[in-house]
Amino acid sequence: MSTALHPSLDRLTWILENLPAKLAVIPEEQWSFKSSPEKWSRKEILGHLIDSAANNHQRFVRIQFECTPTIRYQQNDWNYYSYHQLQETKLLIDTWKQYNLFLKGILQHLPASALNREGIGGEGVPFTLDYIVEDYVNHMEHHLRQIVEY
Repeated sequence: MSTALHPSLDRLTWILENLPAKLAVIPEEQWSFKSSPEKWSRKEILGHLIDSAANNHQRFVRIQFECTPTIRYQQNDWNYYSYHQLQETKLLIDTWKQYNLFLKGILQHLPASALNREGIGGEGVPFTLDYIVEDYVNHMEHHLRQIVEY
């Protein structure tokens, strides 16, 4: 899939080239801070983006060869049982960046013919591969802006 077919790839590329340096200079105490027990810390938000990458990895791949796969996940359980709050911040930043570089490589090779294939998401609603690629980057940007201004 070329960036002409999917402008989300341009945004993802920009994010991966520019945001890791901004994330790396955030003081450690800000990464772990929780405004309340129910709210995620910056570590947990970035961990959520790693969880999102893992689940969307399945979507990006399985939609290409399965007949309407259902791929859901419980984001709060994933976050809690991945112990993101207890992980080293540098590891979370590096994992987020590297996983997304890998996903970018998958997305760059998607055939245009796969973009209209469908899967089922968290609310039981069908979505196309084209939609989920766009939504993935939009979702990432939303949460990154909770961590750092850009």
